[in-house]
Amino acid sequence: MDRATQQRKVIRTLCTAQILNGVGTSGTVAAGSLLVTSISKSESLAGLAQTTTVLGAAVMALPLAKLTQIGGRRLSLMSGYLVGVVGAILAIIGGTHKLLFLMLAGAFMVGAASASGYQARFAAIDLATAENRSRNLSFVVWGSTVGAVTGPNLMQPAGDFAHFLHLPRLVGPYFIAGISLSLASIAIFIFLKPDPYLIANLSADGVTQKKHETTRAALKHIREIPNALFAISAVGVGHLAMVSIMVMTPVHMSHVDVTLSVIGLVISVHVLGMYAFSPIVGALSDKLGRVRVVQIGVLILLLAAIIAGRSPAMNTVSLGIGLFLLGLGWSCTLIAGSTFLSESVSIEMKPSSQGASDLVMNLMGALGGALSGVIIGVLSFGWLCFFIATLVVALGIWSLAVKKNNRKIS
Repeated sequence: MDRATQQRKVIRTLCTAQILNGVGTSGTVAAGSLLVTSISKSESLAGLAQTTTVLGAAVMALPLAKLTQIGGRRLSLMSGYLVGVVGAILAIIGGTHKLLFLMLAGAFMVGAASASGYQARFAAIDLATAENRSRNLSFVVWGSTVGAVTGPNLMQPAGDFAHFLHLPRLVGPYFIAGISLSLASIAIFIFLKPDPYLIANLSADGVTQKKHETTRAALKHIREIPNALFAISAVGVGHLAMVSIMVMTPVHMSHVDVTLSVIGLVISVHVLGMYAFSPIVGALSDKLGRVRVVQIGVLILLLAAIIAGRSPAMNTVSLGIGLFLLGLGWSCTLIAGSTFLSESVSIEMKPSSQGASDLVMNLMGALGGALSGVIIGVLSFGWLCFFIATLVVALGIWSLAVKKNNRKIS
């Protein structure tokens, strides 16, 4: 099998796994928050489920990167999905017996599946060429669209299934997670071979390179390379901006008489912006360059913050436009930034640098989710969007310097 044929097979396999992963993890977002509220009898703790899942994704990014170094993408991705399966089982047990700690432990482990989903985008470019690297990465990001839309819509039938088994309805989505993540791991095990990472790292004599680098070494390596530092910062800032505004938009809208279905529609439009246009973003990144697409993402994120920040809570059309642009800007910074990072670091540093990128991204998301609640509680949703806009502008100014330096080098 030639390299191009292998790459097409890799992309098909990763997209299939991403769809299954999205179906499994997206349905647990709302169910997890409601389950925590049901167990704790406190709405103020509802965010614990999502925060725990995000932290799980951040923590699991490092061991999954190490597994990639040891045994390739197949071992790493399959392991993350299987840990997610165990997490779904623990969440079902914790939710059934009203054991909050056990339920949150399960949510933490489900984060491993999310971490595998993030690392799948890097697996998409192991065998890609410079001319189509972003486009290949974007196809895998796009695969999340189907799962992200389908998962929440399975909450009702999943709840009915749980009720049939005489279990709480809210544990139903975790049954879906367990099944779909099991199928994702099977798909990776059967079809992701030969392993793209191992092929990409074959030495001239046909022996796979075995040099392993730590995350600390990777972060040091990234700090020493201006392009890599900018790339990982673009991914982190874009994720922080997206999570901060997205998480607080329902809270902002709940201040007036807006139904849950309308709030859900606005969030669905946001998810559409995140994933649906990723192939176009990837094609633009290959054609215009990574930094240029990050700059486009900066402008879109800035526009999103302005529109959303100036929108009254009852103006769902304006908020929907702002949230759609927020997702689209995030897509630009994620796809172009991730590709730029992989191109900027040395070959032996790629897995650990990619793991470091996912760690930084998820920690920034957790930080944004935590601080945004404080900001909106003390000040307002508008002020939150203003602070995010300021941070995005700083990234834009940095991109101008990076663009100028690269032009001098070339």
